[in-house]
Amino acid sequence: MSRQIKPEMKPPSLGEIEALAQRALATIPEKLARHIGGVVIRVEDFPDEATQREMGLDDDFELLGLYRGTPLPGKSVMHPYPGIDMIHLYRRPILDFWCETGQPLDAVVRHVLIHEIGHHFGFSDEDMERLERQA
Repeated sequence: MSRQIKPEMKPPSLGEIEALAQRALATIPEKLARHIGGVVIRVEDFPDEATQREMGLDDDFELLGLYRGTPLPGKSVMHPYPGIDMIHLYRRPILDFWCETGQPLDAVVRHVLIHEIGHHFGFSDEDMERLERQA
């Protein structure tokens, strides 16, 4: 089902998507949230060209989010400063997915954010798909 957007409606801005992500982040149980405190959430319209090449993307709308950093299982006291952990949320692909599916936008943003947080915890895409099927 495709969602009809009235011409006078403006799509949510980068800041509005970031606010949805921050609200979703606030719903994470404290037991997990304490391990994601240092992760930076960044909202951009699309992945940059280097990311598109690196990921082998053929379509600008293919990637909704991306985790960059060292997953928790790979962190070590031997390398105490492995770099910044960052979750990128891509606004335009998220909005496209939202329009295509008719799901509430906050649910779409939360799902993408949780998926990328899963990568921070060391889960693969296959692990998360399995967990979603079981839920």
